Amino acid sequence: MDKAKRASGLLILFLGVALLVSACMTTRTDVGQFREMRGRTYTYARGKQAWLFWGLIPLGRTSVNTPADGNCQVVTRFTFGDILIETFTMGIVKTYSIRVIARQE
Repeated sequence: MDKAKRASGLLILFLGVALLVSACMTTRTDVGQFREMRGRTYTYARGKQAWLFWGLIPLGRTSVNTPADGNCQVVTRFTFGDILIETFTMGIVKTYSIRVIARQE
């Protein structure tokens, strides 16, 4: 029973650290006049980029659509689901979530 408590404690610790670390691994890139534009934001497109061997070799190229006027924000995030994928594959497969945000005037 002591091993089960230790394992569950380590699992809770891992999940807590994973949630904290995933918040730090976010990049936001403004494209065009996105920052100057006004209006409500919405998700224009989503994608996922996969890598092999701890991020050394990309598995193809992810093509995520962007608005015709080119004004958008690209958000790349290492989410909790991405952490689970990397953990269960022991780092052999690593994924990042990509989201394109646009403004509706």
